Amino acid sequence: MLKKRVVVTGMAGISPIGNDWQQVATQLKMQATGIQFMPDWNKYEGLNTRLGAPANFTKPEHYSRKQTRSMGRVALMATCATELALMDAALLNDACLYSGRMGIAYGSSSGSADAIAEFGYMLLNHATNGLNATSYIRMMGHTAPVNIGLFFGINGRIYTTSSACTSSSQGIGYGYEAIKYGQQDLMVTGGAEELFASQAAVFDTLFATSTRNDEPNKSPRPFDRDRDGLVIGEGAGTLILEELEHALARGARIYAEVVGFGTNSDGRHVTQPDSDMMQRAMCLALEDAGLNAAEIGYISAHGTATQHGDIAESHATAAVFGANTPISALKSFTGHTLGACGALEAWTAINMMNEDWFHATANLENVDPACASLDYIQGESRRLACEYVMSNNFAFGGINTSLIFKRWHS
Repeated sequence: MLKKRVVVTGMAGISPIGNDWQQVATQLKMQATGIQFMPDWNKYEGLNTRLGAPANFTKPEHYSRKQTRSMGRVALMATCATELALMDAALLNDACLYSGRMGIAYGSSSGSADAIAEFGYMLLNHATNGLNATSYIRMMGHTAPVNIGLFFGINGRIYTTSSACTSSSQGIGYGYEAIKYGQQDLMVTGGAEELFASQAAVFDTLFATSTRNDEPNKSPRPFDRDRDGLVIGEGAGTLILEELEHALARGARIYAEVVGFGTNSDGRHVTQPDSDMMQRAMCLALEDAGLNAAEIGYISAHGTATQHGDIAESHATAAVFGANTPISALKSFTGHTLGACGALEAWTAINMMNEDWFHATANLENVDPACASLDYIQGESRRLACEYVMSNNFAFGGINTSLIFKRWHS
């Protein structure tokens, strides 16, 4: 089978450090994070962390009540990021959306908290008076891709990638494969997540959250010896993927080419990462791209700022790349945006590649000696020109992903 080439023709993000690339780039260069003290979380007895990274997002005024009644916050952010990405690709309201040749590969860890709470109320109080016709649609794990499809009339295939921290990187990867093997011409890909206290509690019970509550600007600290855990964030990221000839025929602007994707599972432990399988996922992406490790110019790390995660990831990276490939972690700025992180990190890495600079990891002052020796970008952004970037994500359940993007030369 003749494999198709896949390019990125539209991108957009909603994040704790901005909702457009210019704002995000400014924050990254200034080392200004989006981490905040969350006073509303004081009401939760037993919750240790008070740190979160909310996005500055409100429902767009042109979204009608009828259009959004089936959407919670996570689906709203996903739909808005997709609208911005479609506009960026000059595809909004284009006939290809309704042709069956455009699909969706998109995910989140879960649906919206308020809808989940409505069913929780029912179970606790043995009454259904809190439920309505949209409760399940707002709660369901595939609420983001389904609502995107409904809002824009997209009627190709849908992949629901609800795989925690790899939701959006799997979305990008599966969208890439759908085009590569001729199943679709275009794919809406990415993921989203909304911030609520129960997400923080998931990691709090594992003693994996940061409790530096009086110093939100100093946490999280990926790969740093003084890190004390992760911070949960929220947002949405959408990449429009397109078959190369289709993009060229309509004169589309091309940001990058997707050339490699690797994904696997540890098959060993739900929460303890496996360095060997992380390493294998990176190698799978390199094999798919037909590249040597030395050809990768920058690595976007998963970088959660947890002890087990940082150490396992750094040693897996060193096993593949050695000590000389520059690496940094966006989660030091945005917190862990869970289902959105892969798309936000890919969006960021592609833009930086095209502008010949890469951000430092915020708060990385003293590399943990237990982490592998790598070229961690510290202190300030680095000027760097490269042809290929890799973006890695690793999720609960032992799900690993690695994506490779190539600079586009027109």
